[in-house]
Amino acid sequence: MKDKTSLTPRQIKLLRKLYEDGKTIEVHTVEKTQDELAKELGITRQALSNHLKVLKELGYIRTGRGFIDLTEKALELLGEKKGDVFVFVKIEPTKRRHVYEEIKKLKIKRIYRVTGDVDLIIEADKTKLDEILEEIASLDGVKETNTHLVLEIL
Repeated sequence: MKDKTSLTPRQIKLLRKLYEDGKTIEVHTVEKTQDELAKELGITRQALSNHLKVLKELGYIRTGRGFIDLTEKALELLGEKKGDVFVFVKIEPTKRRHVYEEIKKLKIKRIYRVTGDVDLIIEADKTKLDEILEEIASLDGVKETNTHLVLEIL
């Protein structure tokens, strides 16, 4: 069985492409056809199919009709760990509903509405942190954000 050191540059490029085009839900999912991916990568549909078969056998992806999921193993290989950033957000009370709706549109893993000193806790990928903070800061009604990076899961 192959490990990450025996993946071809094309297979790593494919994993990177799937990661970049994916959207985070419970897993990192790409909803594109194999024809679309092959065209975007500049390879034949058959070559893509062969690469996907290897990646699936090695546990880097799961596939189904109309989707490809990247596994935790793939995210680790790519240096993309999910859920390792938490952004605490304070919102002006009269603008909460508007801010909630706008934040739901962002590429984030989860949003928690909480009690206490903050209104929301956003769980996101560290690779999207700059983009997310910029979007949040531009929202009318956001009073303050406080960001925490996870150093280690105990």
